[in-house]
Amino acid sequence: MANQVEKLRQLLAGPELLPMPCCFDGLSAGLIEAAGFPLTFMSGFAVAAARLGLPDTGLISYGEMIDQGLAICSRVQIPVIGDGDTGYGNAMNVKRTVRGYRQAGFAGVMIEDQAAPKRCGHTAGKQVVGRDEALARIRAAVDARDEGDDIIILARTDARATHGLDEALRRVEAFAEIGADIVFLEAPQSEEEMRAFCAATPVPKLANMLEQGQTPILPPATLAAMGYKIAAYPLTLLSCAARAMQEALATLAAGNHPERLLDFRELRQVVGFDEYHREETRYAGAGDNHRREGK
Repeated sequence: MANQVEKLRQLLAGPELLPMPCCFDGLSAGLIEAAGFPLTFMSGFAVAAARLGLPDTGLISYGEMIDQGLAICSRVQIPVIGDGDTGYGNAMNVKRTVRGYRQAGFAGVMIEDQAAPKRCGHTAGKQVVGRDEALARIRAAVDARDEGDDIIILARTDARATHGLDEALRRVEAFAEIGADIVFLEAPQSEEEMRAFCAATPVPKLANMLEQGQTPILPPATLAAMGYKIAAYPLTLLSCAARAMQEALATLAAGNHPERLLDFRELRQVVGFDEYHREETRYAGAGDNHRREGK
């Protein structure tokens, strides 16, 4: 696990913008790694949708997120940042969340300042806690990191929607001063606001490229020029997968068979049958070899 944290630190220290498609299970994480992306993020929205079939409105629990994270982190060798939501309670809960995510294999964890029940940052009805409580959450996360649970802390504010841009900027500046490794201002509403965020602090910054969300979708080169370090694509894979399944089901319902399928040989390779059989062959006849060697 320490290696994954160091990998993420090295990526953050590099000169390039980091494109980060977000995952929701071991399969999606493995596809992201196979496509050559350097890191991924376990999206709370996507996990709630894929695991429970429910909206990202605080319905999924800490234990369910940890369980999903174990499957994801054990599947890939690239660093994974986990969505830690609000930390699931007060400052002490935040510390437990950080420690639990670290033990699950995450290289980073995101803690945000929404009030419970939290929800997707681009939907209606969200609220944030007061600034003091928001800072206490990030301080607790940073303390957990510094007390031995080495992990990258991604600090997020949703205050733009409820308190305006100035308050959101004050929060990310304070998060950086406390010691957050990455900061994230959710849902800026224009390129000017995105530039203001990037100018607020030298700490690495994350852009959330949610299709049909409130933030402009910009090319990676533009984001890099603004000063962003990570470009997250939180729902791209989930949305594509859902659309493909809807189309396949409609085709089946019409009495036809879908044509846009992975070849079965390729599907076996994607889920790991080829690697499994290579490993299995290594141990076939191992007892016979042992006897021939007189052992």
